[in-house]
Amino acid sequence: MITTSQAALPAYDHRPGSGPTLVFLHYWGGSSRTWDLVLDRITGRDTIVVDSRGWGRSRHLPGPYTLQQSAEDVIAVITDAGVDDYVLVGHSMGGKVAQLVAATRPAGLRGIVLVGSAPAKPHGMITPEYQDALSHAYDSELSVAGARDHVLTASALPPHLADQVVADSLASADSARTEWPLHGIAEDITVSTRAIAVPALVVAGELDQVEPVDALRDNLVPFLDHADFHVIPGSGHLIPLEAPEELAAAIAGFAPAA
Repeated sequence: MITTSQAALPAYDHRPGSGPTLVFLHYWGGSSRTWDLVLDRITGRDTIVVDSRGWGRSRHLPGPYTLQQSAEDVIAVITDAGVDDYVLVGHSMGGKVAQLVAATRPAGLRGIVLVGSAPAKPHGMITPEYQDALSHAYDSELSVAGARDHVLTASALPPHLADQVVADSLASADSARTEWPLHGIAEDITVSTRAIAVPALVVAGELDQVEPVDALRDNLVPFLDHADFHVIPGSGHLIPLEAPEELAAAIAGFAPAA
């Protein structure tokens, strides 16, 4: 049986199974269903998937849509679900949120998996000009499709997944859609990331143009005390959609069922 969240919280689904619980946080433009293919390959596990504030089923929740608010939301969801033994799995923007959550050293956190994660230290390509251009990436179906096909992925997605990327990117509050590119992406959280005390797995897509392998090696891994690094061959930035089997195996290997 899958339980869902209370109305005051970001929408989430909690599927019971063996622990530790895997708590999934999606990318800027995604939703909880970004993780569907990965969940299909992690059978029998206790999982939580969250629609971040301003996105998907949580798009009508009021702001702010900051990284700090998102981190507080994740802690509230975990408390609401009654979970006390868990691993955070964050993709891209969700990875930066996961770092902030882990930095508070919450009780019950066993580890953190950062998938194509925004690094703790923003890399050099994050200029005001880049941020302004990025803030318009999800203005229309056409712009989302362009970003999907030329930036986010390394190979064509099946039609239903390609359509899902467009729909999820547009199913958001306007302020949430611009908060990340104009503010969150440029936020330096190295002090917080250095405070993380649990083991970490950093997963990179070999062909990721958004968070390249070298950027994660240089701007994320050095700030984590206990980090393994895994590169998925042939994948772009949308690793949960492009390489779900390989990603599921990496997550299960890092956080096996008890």
